[in-house]
Amino acid sequence: MQICQSLIGGKPVTSPLPTIDKIYPATGEIVAKIEPATKEMLDEAVAVAAVAQRSWAAYEPLARARILHRAAALMREANAELARLEVMDVGKLYSEAESADVPSGTDAFDFFAAAITTQSGDYNKWDGAISYSSRVPLGVCAGIGAWNYPMQIACWKSAPALAAGNAFILKPSEMTPLVAHKVADTLADAGLPAGLFQIIHGTHEIGQAICEHQGIAKISLTGGVDTGKLIMSQSANTLKKITLELGGKSALLVFDDCDFDVAVQTALDANFYTAGEVCSNATRVFVQRSIADKFIAAMVEKAEHMVVGDPMATDVHMGALISAAHLSKVLDYVQIGVAEGAQIATGGTQIHPQGFENGHFMTPTIMTNCHDSMRITREEIFGPVMSVLVFDDEQDAIDRANSTEFGLGAGVMTTDLARAHRVADALVSGNVWVNSFNILPPGLPFGGAKQSGFGRENSLYTLDAYSEVKSVHITL
Repeated sequence: MQICQSLIGGKPVTSPLPTIDKIYPATGEIVAKIEPATKEMLDEAVAVAAVAQRSWAAYEPLARARILHRAAALMREANAELARLEVMDVGKLYSEAESADVPSGTDAFDFFAAAITTQSGDYNKWDGAISYSSRVPLGVCAGIGAWNYPMQIACWKSAPALAAGNAFILKPSEMTPLVAHKVADTLADAGLPAGLFQIIHGTHEIGQAICEHQGIAKISLTGGVDTGKLIMSQSANTLKKITLELGGKSALLVFDDCDFDVAVQTALDANFYTAGEVCSNATRVFVQRSIADKFIAAMVEKAEHMVVGDPMATDVHMGALISAAHLSKVLDYVQIGVAEGAQIATGGTQIHPQGFENGHFMTPTIMTNCHDSMRITREEIFGPVMSVLVFDDEQDAIDRANSTEFGLGAGVMTTDLARAHRVADALVSGNVWVNSFNILPPGLPFGGAKQSGFGRENSLYTLDAYSEVKSVHITL
């Protein structure tokens, strides 16, 4: 059985603490043991990272870029293996991992490798003096990852950090530790010096130690709102720079002038991709009243033909949820919705696919007769549960879509170009997709408004967040 140990200075380090079971969500089997790191191990990792970072910061940007481009090329060669590990970690479909989730992480390394070669400051000339500014690395940065996209999160956080000249320490979720080690191996094979990408395993206890550590300059978290608030409070004494990518309750607004078939499929994809375990998923689908009955019927028919089961199979449309406890929570939300007056149009039950009877599976679920005050339309469920709401006019849809504490994603389905611009501008959300959903090329900033967090993943904004501005004034 695989043993996942923290990686410090390029070498696995044994921990004296009790191990944590790593379970494959599709079968319920223990497939690995995780050794959580001690605070002393974290101290060692930070010390090693600080030494490595000073040398790395002295590399010319082009030299850093060459190594990161090589890493991206090696990740593409290892795409199948990385995707398999992603499946073992999360229980999501292999087809999703190999075509989208893993490549999105790989692309981040190419994007930031290219971006760092173009970064520049400014120059001013004064009477008898000149001044200029430049971007300088922060030092040792850390990433605390959620369990739903372990490859993507590892890369989206480490690629800009490394490109900017920092060292990076990753704490993967204790539920998804596997793929991070392949990322580390690939970076080492590409020539990244030891100590620049390290892995610290553990639970929230080591996460708190990371937040409180004097030697760590920045933390990037992907997680829930409550976790984000903890990260901020635990990091306050050291005044760390923080990026928070938190939860969501995204709305998809379907107008009666939409491309009907595209809108139906988009609504399904925006809810049932990765078994609904996506923070930006459009779990509130607002449909204009004139097409609501037809639209719901079309979604239900398609959802009932979705095959749930073996994540590695090519004819399966949805894989497992991450754990038995999480599955139970999602199913409880379905019953909460029913108690509040919602109706189950389809799904809402646990299932036991043949050969995977002990896995954590449920049917794709569509809830109708929903209203805005229900818990299922206000709280993040993080599972394959869609709430359908009906609206009458454009302003009604906008007001209700914005009536949430979250602001991570939103979507608009319409063929009216003026409406697309108008509604996108009015929606309070970090990301708005028109006639698509959850499309995230590496140059597009991704992040939230309101309680969905602050800061951005991807794009040049992220590169700036892993550096600070130094100004120099010279009297001639």
